[in-house]
Amino acid sequence: MREEVARYNAAPSPRFHGLVKPSDAEAELNGYRMRTARKLDWERQADAAEAAFARNGFLLLVGDRQIEDLDTQIDLTVDQVVSFVKLVPLVGG
Repeated sequence: MREEVARYNAAPSPRFHGLVKPSDAEAELNGYRMRTARKLDWERQADAAEAAFARNGFLLLVGDRQIEDLDTQIDLTVDQVVSFVKLVPLVGG
């Protein structure tokens, strides 16, 4: 999360491509449209990501297993592939 926000803050633009929607932004296809290009606070984004995880807004996959608790310790020297899968509702479904 910190790196995602740091990349955006290095060159703020009208679009944010990240895991969670920044406050005061509108969802668009493959990202979020910012009302104004501004710097983001990575801690607020991390809090929003934690809240989204708690309400099943995305899945966290490490290696071949799903992590269901943020307190789960993972060994990145063994499980080097970490995936965040964002869940979006289907239209009409």
